[in-house]
Amino acid sequence: MILFPNAKINIGLNIIAKRLDGFHDIETCFIPIGLCDILEIAESENIKFESSGIKIPGNPMENLCVDAWKLMHEYYKIPPVTIRLHKQIPVGGGLGGGSSDAAFMLKGLSDYFNIQINSTELKNYASKLGSDCSFFIDNKPAFAKGKGEILELIDVNLNGYKICLINPGIHIPTKDAYASIRPKYPRISLMEILKMPVEEWTGAVINDFEAFALKTHPMISAIKEKLVINGAIFSLMTGSGSSVFGIFKNQVPKNIVKEFSGMFVWIEE
Repeated sequence: MILFPNAKINIGLNIIAKRLDGFHDIETCFIPIGLCDILEIAESENIKFESSGIKIPGNPMENLCVDAWKLMHEYYKIPPVTIRLHKQIPVGGGLGGGSSDAAFMLKGLSDYFNIQINSTELKNYASKLGSDCSFFIDNKPAFAKGKGEILELIDVNLNGYKICLINPGIHIPTKDAYASIRPKYPRISLMEILKMPVEEWTGAVINDFEAFALKTHPMISAIKEKLVINGAIFSLMTGSGSSVFGIFKNQVPKNIVKEFSGMFVWIEE
């Protein structure tokens, strides 16, 4: 079985409160995008994990895809599989690639072994693997609250717009990003702001992690500015960084890849 776990971007991200369990309450809008990894599942004698493409740091047997298999094995006693992951989504870029791989692994194992699990149950399992894993079960634009696992489908109309994503290869530890934040409730909920036209989002839709990222890594600010200079009507860092996206009306300029030479560039087709 071959699957194509896709990335996401955050259109806005507010850190609103520190929780008693040490996590933070947030509000954000998750939007799935077409940038994908390639995930293959095949039954085997022992659980194996193989990867290619972008290098994945850490112990391969601690990958979230393996954790997803362990979770399904615990509840449903499924047999071992060989997992082959071709990584195309930049690692640690605020794009949710690892979470997407894990969520697609859950869905794939459910289908591969013909286990009857509804989406609500799959989301519960996904939430055990990561705060934003649940989003990738339905994989539709959603407004997220809590740690990111409380989801409400949202109608964000980007028809006619194109997204360009830039990853400069900078790693921003999530722990450091959160340590820089003083949580606060926004004056106006992001849900309300997103009802405005895209052309009015600049300055209203914000990412609370950006201030820290722009201060410690000025290159991210330069990327945002260059996207706007090249015609983006809105630009923002996604997640805790360091990937930045620009939203363009109609088409992304053909020279954009050259403008960001040496960086990872993905353009929506």
